[in-house]
Amino acid sequence: MWEESFRITTKEEITLFRGKKYKDSAKLVDRSTQYEVPAAMDLVVKTASAKFDETVEVHIKLGVDSRHADQQVRGAIVLPNGTGKTRKVLVFAKDAKLDEAKEAGADFAGGMELVEKIQKENWFDFDVVVATPDMMGIVGRLGKVLGPKGLMPSPKAGTVTPNVTAAVKEIKAGKIEYRLDKTNIIHCPIGKASFGADKLTQNFETLMEAIVKAKPAAAKGTYLKSCVVTSTMGVGVRVSTNKYGV
Repeated sequence: MWEESFRITTKEEITLFRGKKYKDSAKLVDRSTQYEVPAAMDLVVKTASAKFDETVEVHIKLGVDSRHADQQVRGAIVLPNGTGKTRKVLVFAKDAKLDEAKEAGADFAGGMELVEKIQKENWFDFDVVVATPDMMGIVGRLGKVLGPKGLMPSPKAGTVTPNVTAAVKEIKAGKIEYRLDKTNIIHCPIGKASFGADKLTQNFETLMEAIVKAKPAAAKGTYLKSCVVTSTMGVGVRVSTNKYGV
């Protein structure tokens, strides 16, 4: 009896517990269809029926194995229309670079005092961390707390750099990082429902082009396994990736 009460429900059963708005939105989407990008974005906008401006996210399943170092997929790009969200940037720097970071618009900038604040106060009131190369010695002490949250600075993501001015301005302009999770899926925000289908399409295409270029040489078979785009409270819409040819 106990086991039966905790069995996994099907998608159809889950839909039964959703609200009327979700059910109405679900009727607009054929889950067996892979939509072309503009049509998919149009559906996402139409099915975003919450009272707030929903974030639109893309979830891409790749044909790689993230357990192998030569099959990692990670990078960063600036979305042409931004993300619709103002991101708080913390910069680890010193001397002249510290002043540069503040002038560029960093929300927080400093050195050891910020490391201690994070360690002692469990402080995480920021979205992105940037560090100059000479500060990585102390930033490395935060690896165990920043790493699991996806906040550890990385050269590949452009967040370990001597050019803190460019790094901060790009992040504020809509730069996002993409990386595989343990199930070989990339999850990324590409804007807000209020952007409309055209701007979301532009952001989506920019992200996909970057991911295709980042295909590891060791990847075998189909690279883009599947792609779904959805708003915060909306219905998942399957997107065709045939045109990318990988």
